[in-house]
Parts: sequence; structure tokens; C-alpha cells
Amino acid sequence: MNLLGKLSWDAIPLDQPIIMGATAFMVLVIMAVLSFITFKDYWGPLWRDWITSVDHKRIGVMYILLALVMLLRGFSDAIMMRAQQAVAAGGAQGYLPPEHFDQIFSAHGTIMIFFMAMPFVIGVINVVVPLQLGVRDVAFPTLNSVSFWLTASGALLINISLAVGEFGKTGWVAYPPLSELQFSPGVGVDYYLWSLQISGIGTLLSGINFVTTILKLRAPGMGYMRMPVFCWTAMATSLLIVAAFPVLTATFAMLLLDRYLGFHFFTVDGGGNAMMYVNLFWVWGHPEVYILVLPAFGIYSEVVATFSGKPLFGYRSMVAATMAICVLSFLVWLHHFFTMGGSADVNGFFGVMTMIIAVPTGVKVFNWLFTMYGGRVRFTVPMLWSIGFMITFVVGGMTGVLMAVPPADFQVHNSLFLVAHFHNTIIGGVVFGLMAGYNYWFPKVFGFRLDERWGKASFWCWFVGFYLAFMPLYAVGLMGMTRRLQHYDNPAWQPWLMVAALGTVVILAGVACQAIQLVVSVRARRQLRDTTGNPWGGRTLEWFTPSPPPAWNFTVLPSVGRFARRTPAEGTQDYKAIEMPNNSPIGFITAFFAVVTGFTLIWHIWWMAGLGLLGAFVTLLAFAFRRQEEVEVSAVEIARFDRAHPAEVTP
Repeated sequence: MNLLGKLSWDAIPLDQPIIMGATAFMVLVIMAVLSFITFKDYWGPLWRDWITSVDHKRIGVMYILLALVMLLRGFSDAIMMRAQQAVAAGGAQGYLPPEHFDQIFSAHGTIMIFFMAMPFVIGVINVVVPLQLGVRDVAFPTLNSVSFWLTASGALLINISLAVGEFGKTGWVAYPPLSELQFSPGVGVDYYLWSLQISGIGTLLSGINFVTTILKLRAPGMGYMRMPVFCWTAMATSLLIVAAFPVLTATFAMLLLDRYLGFHFFTVDGGGNAMMYVNLFWVWGHPEVYILVLPAFGIYSEVVATFSGKPLFGYRSMVAATMAICVLSFLVWLHHFFTMGGSADVNGFFGVMTMIIAVPTGVKVFNWLFTMYGGRVRFTVPMLWSIGFMITFVVGGMTGVLMAVPPADFQVHNSLFLVAHFHNTIIGGVVFGLMAGYNYWFPKVFGFRLDERWGKASFWCWFVGFYLAFMPLYAVGLMGMTRRLQHYDNPAWQPWLMVAALGTVVILAGVACQAIQLVVSVRARRQLRDTTGNPWGGRTLEWFTPSPPPAWNFTVLPSVGRFARRTPAEGTQDYKAIEMPNNSPIGFITAFFAVVTGFTLIWHIWWMAGLGLLGAFVTLLAFAFRRQEEVEVSAVEIARFDRAHPAEVTP
């Protein structure tokens, strides 16, 4: 009996210089970070203030930091793919072997969707929603920590696959029969499945947490129709998470049973149905698109209203459009596979529904434009991202309506035209929105603004680079180039792909500008200091707290509809002690056992997997029998903070 299951020295790809070089670079970066923390003696504050924190703002920052790291990781895959396709024409084979290229495009999609976009969206929601609702924290603070650390566990497993074993070669959707044991006998698909199962649990817990928070913990006087639009989009996203992620979990569970225990849910020769997997995957997958983009729509609503100096045009129609998208997103999934051989009635229904869902999205675009019309528009960095989104997303939306016509979809299905459309909506919609929110709320979280010059340079590099990188893909897609080609024989495609590769370099310059922007801003933080708590003139509740807000957010919970003002002169007699949730290591410890369990299940080390599950169970049991749930912040401490940071409490 082998105590290490399938794990051996052969699992380390020593014969792949690119993989080993990337692994060595990752190890060096990790060692440098750990050495810096040790040299600066930051381990105590790191453990106390971040790793074990249950403060929603700090958890949100950690989500965003994870997303930015994974953006670099996923973007490196994109550069490698575009560079390979730019040179691999005709007799030239390029620099990536086919099996490595397959892993790269699979890892790129998985990382960008699950470990960049999702954590970024949930991180922004974490930071902003409790502040906009006028409450002290989310409904379940410790569960919030567990959610983050489970997401980080999945990201860690994905990156371990780079150095130990391999990643899947199936694309980010892992369709059977390619993902079945017969055609993918290695551990790559198992890395994919277990990392997403673990992180998916964390995402589902986040959705439950935010649905509860928004429905039950609003400030006095804040009815549903007084909530900021971002809170509406966060609630719609959370409802979609609660409804859709269990479908993905069940689908992956069936595929795991096929691979581990010889079941036949999706194996055709055993009586299974591979198309059932495709249906179930996209029952989750298309709502996932709106899980990502709805919070971005909320960000644009906040940004456009603030920097136009006007209330948002058509608030009620925005809310109605948001909830209409929430419902309709579950009625369009089949447009992802019109070519499966369904009847004309089935294809027609899903084509019509796909066109209908464009209507509430169009309502939003017109509302943003009408908000800007007649306003005093300030072209700050968040506003530039928002305007760039409107231009780019409309182009992507029109190509989506085109592909909603089944006969047209038959021509472009599985081509680079589809890849261009998808990135047109996700980058132009989600990524641009997240960058707008990052620049917009950064001074609220850290107390100083980001440098505008480098921020604008970053935007223009992203904007120009996007069009250079993806407009050529529309052209080669219409010329017949399919997705995921490591090599091609048609030399007419190469000039287009060289321009696309150039576009990724320009986007890389935008990423570099963002890194420089952060460094410059940190160094000049005293000059960029936000002393008002409201540098943009925002009108929602988060702008009526100090920057950065204290752990308790509001000294006195605001009452919407009434205007109250507190000044240090009022003294401590008006202050009351506040009970706040206590820090907890439960999330971090649970994540440790989740990584152990996931890794050992991937490699069939059954005894260690059992210990990992036992450790996770004991950890949760210890949490259930905890003695101290909350700590008290004294009135004296609160008064001292208020004197140092006078702030208004919102109407």
C-alpha cells in the first residue's frame, strides 16, 4: 500500500523549463514576502488585524488583494496564449507544446472567472454594502471570514497544480467526455473540481450572508426603495449565488462520482448523458455572468451619479431592470449550445429570451446617459472607466444579440468571434466596473486618494489595449478560426493575431501603471489624504463616516430621513459602549484543513484526507462551543475616536 497514493517525484514536471521557471519565480516571491514580514516583525499585527479579523472591511480588502494577485496570474496565461498564436502559423510551431497550451487556456478561464472576478466582486460588496446600509457589520461576521479563506484555499490548490502534477486540459468548462477518467486520467481535472468545490462553498456562504444582511440589517428608515442601487445589485447577485451555486456543486459532485467511483452520470457508454452536464453547467453559468456584472452595474450607478452632480436618473426603473435581469438570467442558458441539435421551438424560445434580457440592460445604459445629460460631469478616473464601459459594453451587447439568433450562432459558435464577444462583456463590463469601484472607494477604505495621473494612464492603456487585443478576434472568428488552437495553417490569420498580441502588451502596460499608481499614492499619502471623509461629494451613507471608518462603522446608527450631527463637543456622556464580534481564527484553520483535504483527495491519499475532514469538523465544533462571541468597545474609546475624526451622520 502506497501511503502517498498517486503522488511521487514524477508529479513535478522537471522536463518543462517554462513551468519550472514560473514555479521558481512564485516560490521566490513568496519567500521574499515572508522574509519582509519577518524582518519588519509584522507577524503579530498580520495575525491579529487581518488573518483572524472578522471586520467586513478588512475581509473585503483581502478578497480584493487575492483578486489582484490572481489577475496577474491569469493575465500571464493570456499573454502566453496570445504570444503563442502570434507566432505559431504554418511551419512554425511556437514555443508552447500542445499539452502545456491546453493547460494554460484551461487555467486562464478558471482563474479569471472563479478567482479574480468573483473575489473582486465579493470583496467590493463586503467593503461597501454594510456601510451603505448604515450597519456595523454583515449578518454573520465569522462566516464571512470562513467564506474568504475557503475561496483562498481553492486559489491555492489551483496554483499548486502548476508545480505538482498538472492542470486540466479541458477548458474552463470541463465538458464530458473529455473530463471523464477515460480521456483525462491524470490529476488535472481533479485539481479543477476540488478547488472549485471548496471555493464554491465559500461563495455560497457569502451569498447567504449578504442576502440576510440586506434583507434584515438596514438602518432605521431605510426601506427597500431608499437603498442605494449598488445594494440592490448586490442583493440580486447574492440571490443568484444562492440559487445557482448549488447546481454547480451538484454537477461537479456527479462528475467526481464518475471519476472516483465509476458512476455513469455523464459517460455515454455507461448510459449517461454528457449533454446533461452541459445543461447543468450553463444553468449555473449564465446566471454567473450576471452575478459578476450586476455589482459592476451598481458601481457605475454610484459613480455616474456622483460625478455628474445629479441624482441617478430613473431610480425605480433601475431597480426594476436589476430584478428583471435577476429572473431572466435563468431563462437563457441554452443559447450557449444552440448547436446541440435541439428543436426549432427550443432554440427559438431561448433566442427570444436572450434578446429580451438585453432590454433591461439597455434601460440601465440610457439611465446612465440621462444622468450625465445636463450634469456637471467631472472626468475623474472612476468616471473614465464608466464611460469606457458604456462604449465597450454596448458593442459586446450588440454582438450578443447577434448570436442570440440561432442561425447566426451556428456560423460563429466555437469560434474566436465568441471569445471576443465574451471578453467584450466581461472585461468591458465587469473589469472596467471593478476598476471604477477600486478607484472610487479606495479613499474611503484607506484614507487617501489614488494618484489621478497614473490612474488615467492605466485606463487609457486598458481601453486602447482591449480594442487592439479583441477586435481582431472578431475578424478571425468570422474567417473561421476556432477557439483553443495551439497552431494553425492559415497564414491570413497571423497579422490579426499579431495585433491581438500587441493589445495584450498594451494592457500589460495598463496593469503596470496601476501598480505604479498604488506605489506613488502610498508614498504621497499625506498629500493625497482625505480629511473630509467624502472627497467626491458622494450622497450615500458610506461617505458620512471617517476615512477609513472605525471597526464599528457608525458611532450612532443613522436614521434615514432625519439629519443628525455629532461633534466632539458633545462629550462622552452621549456615547454608549458598542459590542463588536470578536476576532476568530476559525476561517484560517478551516481553510488549512480544506487545502489538506482537497490536495490529498486529488492524489488519492485517503488516510490524510480523512484526517483533514476530521480536523475541519473539530474546528467547526470548537467554534460552535465558543465562549466569547463579542468584545466591548468602551464609550471613552469611541469618544476619543470621534474627537480625532469628526464626521456627520447621514440623513
